[in-house]
Order: sequence, then structure tokens, then C-alpha cells
Amino acid sequence: MGKRTVLITGAAGFLGSHLCDYVLGEGDSVIGVDNLSTGSLANVAHLANESRFQLIEKDICQPFDVGRVDFVFNFASPASPVDYSRLGIETLLVGSAGTINTLEIAHRYDASFLHASTSECYGDPEVHPQVETYWGNVNPVGPRSVYDEAKRFSEAAVTAYHRYHGVDTRLVRIFNTYGPRLQSSDGRVISNLMTQALRGEPLTIYGDGLQTRSFCYVSDLIEGIMRLSKVTEHTPVNIGNPIEWNMFECASEVLAVTGAKVELIFKPLPQDDPTRRRPDITKAKALLGWEPQVNLRSGLERSLEYFKACVSAEAAPHS
Repeated sequence: MGKRTVLITGAAGFLGSHLCDYVLGEGDSVIGVDNLSTGSLANVAHLANESRFQLIEKDICQPFDVGRVDFVFNFASPASPVDYSRLGIETLLVGSAGTINTLEIAHRYDASFLHASTSECYGDPEVHPQVETYWGNVNPVGPRSVYDEAKRFSEAAVTAYHRYHGVDTRLVRIFNTYGPRLQSSDGRVISNLMTQALRGEPLTIYGDGLQTRSFCYVSDLIEGIMRLSKVTEHTPVNIGNPIEWNMFECASEVLAVTGAKVELIFKPLPQDDPTRRRPDITKAKALLGWEPQVNLRSGLERSLEYFKACVSAEAAPHS
């Protein structure tokens, strides 16, 4: 058996599955929980014969108990606009009841707890770059509110369990992340542009294309999260890439990596879509000795075969 028993919710998701790999690589045992509403068994298929890994199909919005655990990573939530728009009520529930239920497990077994929060807590920010002390500019009744406010409630719940029950908690605010296992149809910038380029379709630019994002390759993000899990810090920590790209620049990188020769088309900017997004990672550098190592071009190259496989699977005839 491994050195520790670690509970990972959202274990079959994009980030959750990479987290499973890292934790298992450290010699620990993993109990993964996922209701597969947005996760995929394909993301953990390579762990089928791993004796230190088990996946339980379960909705964490209902109270549950997997037995004694030493650490809890709470990564369960729809995370893309396509998914949380489709699963609005479920997103609110997993951020509230689901977070409370996983915190109860940590409290019951005196386990440490790390919650996956989001840069969306900053909303459409009026402070740039975004620092952890900024309270955000969020529309509580807009189309993105089911996700934004679920994550903001989760942060309040995690903080309350630390404050009132002494649970050893951590909060990571995750900025835009990409890489293999990212859903190819999830509506996010990288997956949209990569799949469109590989299909030979025009690349869609929303608004004037000058809105910015900061893209972190998944291995960098997981490294930062794991470093955070090993220090004592109870207030939020930004983990993301501080290099800012507008949508034209991002499209140019995608075209360079894929070799596609396609044009750009423009569509209206969705309501409340943030115009700028860039993490201030001063705290992560000082606290964790962490900063991203993989630049956008290299990360896209590392992701290329995965997205090619996704596009091929879409094109394959279904029996």
C-alpha cells in the first residue's frame, strides 16, 4: 500500500486525472470519486491495473464516506462555460453541498484539505494583474454566476471549516489551464482553436479579439498545486501563467503549431466574459518556489497529438 491514502474528487476530469497520476507517482494510494457528468473514464483508463487506485462513481452532493483518508483534494465541478451553462444547478450544488460533504470527511478523519478554486472568483477584474487580496467584480445573477458564485461559496466554506473546526485547508485559484485530456468540445480558448485548426475550419474569435488570457500548461499547474499541498497556508494562492496573450496572438500560435491555413471569423463576446485575465504569482513564487516552465508554443506542441486524436475520433464512423 502507499504511504498515504488520498481522496480526489473529480478524479476522472482533466485536472483531477493528472492529479491522480502525480499522487500515485509519489507512492500514495488514491481513492478517486467522480459522477462522470463531465469527467471521462478514458482519462483514468491507464490506471485500471494500478492496485493503489480505485475509482468510485458517486455524486458528492450526497453525503458519503470512503473510510479513513489522510488528504482530500476537492476538484469536482463542471469547469467550462459549455458544461456549467448546461449543468447550472448541478454546478451550484457541487460547489455548496459537495464542498461541505468533502470538508466533513476531512474533519472526520483529521485529514488535510485542498480545494480547487478559480480565477473566476475575480470576475471581470478591475485590478490587473489579479492579486489574491482582490475581492473581485462578479455579476451574481449573470450567466456565469452559477460557476463563479459556487466557487466563491466554496472558498467561504473551506475558510469556515478551518476557522471553526481547525481543518488544515488550502485554497488554489486556478487560471486558464490546457493540455492533454482537456475536453475537445468544452468551449475554452485552446480546445476551440486547436480543434477548429485541425478540422481545417476557420478559427472563431469572440469580440474584438483583444481580450486576454494567461495559459498554463497542465504539468506546471499540477506541480504548483502539489507544492501548495505540502506547505501550511490557509488563504488563497494563485497558480497560473503570468504571461498574457490576446486572442489574435493565441490564434497565431495555434496556426503555427498545427500548420493550418485557415481564416479568422468573429462572433459577439459572451455576456460577462472577462476582458483581461492574468495572475499575479508573487505569492506562489515566495511561498512555493514555483513558476511555470512550459511556454505556450511548447505546451501546444505537447498537446497536438491529443487534439489530433480527438478530431480523428469525431470523424470516425460510429457503428
